[in-house]
Amino acid sequence: MENILPADTFIVINKTVLHEDRRILISLYQPLIGSTAIGLYYTLWTFLDHFECLSDELEHHMILNSMMITINEFNDARKKLESVGLIKTYAKYDKINNYIYEIFSPLSASEFLNHPIFSMALLNALGEKEYKKTVEFFKVPNVDLSKYQNITSKFTDSFTFGSDNIREIEINNLRKRNTNDIVLTPKVNVENVISFIPDELLNKKAVTSADKKLIINLSYIFNYDEGNLIELVRNSLTDKHIIDKKLLKANALKYYEFDNVGKLPSLIYKTQPDSLKNKTEGFNKNDKMIHIFETTSPYDFISSKYKSGTPSSSDLKIISYLLVDLELTPGVTNVLVDFVLKINNNKLTKAYVDTIASQWKKKNIQTVKEAMELAKEEYHKKSSKKYVSAEKDSKIVPSWINKEYDENIASEEEIKELERILGE
Repeated sequence: MENILPADTFIVINKTVLHEDRRILISLYQPLIGSTAIGLYYTLWTFLDHFECLSDELEHHMILNSMMITINEFNDARKKLESVGLIKTYAKYDKINNYIYEIFSPLSASEFLNHPIFSMALLNALGEKEYKKTVEFFKVPNVDLSKYQNITSKFTDSFTFGSDNIREIEINNLRKRNTNDIVLTPKVNVENVISFIPDELLNKKAVTSADKKLIINLSYIFNYDEGNLIELVRNSLTDKHIIDKKLLKANALKYYEFDNVGKLPSLIYKTQPDSLKNKTEGFNKNDKMIHIFETTSPYDFISSKYKSGTPSSSDLKIISYLLVDLELTPGVTNVLVDFVLKINNNKLTKAYVDTIASQWKKKNIQTVKEAMELAKEEYHKKSSKKYVSAEKDSKIVPSWINKEYDENIASEEEIKELERILGE
């Protein structure tokens, strides 16, 4: 039910005060969610009536035709808007489903750039140099007013009221600027983190909901477990036995940079950029594999290879190396990981990965389709030499290596394999 169909209807409602936040949406939100999602936000806005409160009931065909996008691109953009708090979606299921999209104002520049997750995500998306430029744009100019006098008029200089004008006026249910915070699925139990810190170090009664929320956010950004967080909190306490949130954020970044040689976090949680995704959609197995590689983050992809669902630290370092040092795209990284695991006895070894990845980097491979074609080419070229062991048992070679999938119908065996992959 998460994927909406073109014939499904929708209504747009607005309980906030929408105004022109173009620079914030383009400079701060767009690097995170892409231009299609920002375009969808503006499109939903245009469906509101002159009072900007409620739209007519419309079909999703109108959005698809207006934006010239597919239904899959719409669903992807909608989920991105939901994930960053720009819209909420409500559904009523019937023969023809009906949806309500509630629009929220974007955060102010100050709120966005001081948000522990948004600021770090933007830093990852733009890089340090462009991030600093963006921050500078939103800073208030520093003008020296010490030699000036404040001569601003007071309200009472211009307005007076007689006794006959005085009466009590109360107006309820007015729209006001309304933002929506992002929702995370906690990876840790924050109560456990707090409970393991001795009472003589931390005043448990002074721990606020904002403190707990920050701890959860940091666990998400840096992929810290409860043990890491306990140490971080212990080292971020004031002499009054409360959590110093500013120090906690600084320590979290400092510890991460120390463990990762100054690299920024969260790249392994990103998926293939929209601009590098396959534009043609099909139903054969090759198209399905391309879709999986493009819509799965490298972290989730490598996690699916473990029965426990938790990848080893050595594998994560290799993936971080591919994404950060070699700057491979997430989709290409997934293809490379799948290829190496299948031809190297289900093991990711740094030297083995580096040999292949360096070649792909030199050839500037950026799309999943290019990576799959090059993997096929390299496999067939070197099968008699480097990959002899893989040739003895063709079952360990990725299923997309040896076959062409021009046909539209997958075999029963291929369907079962695809279902297994999708299940993971």
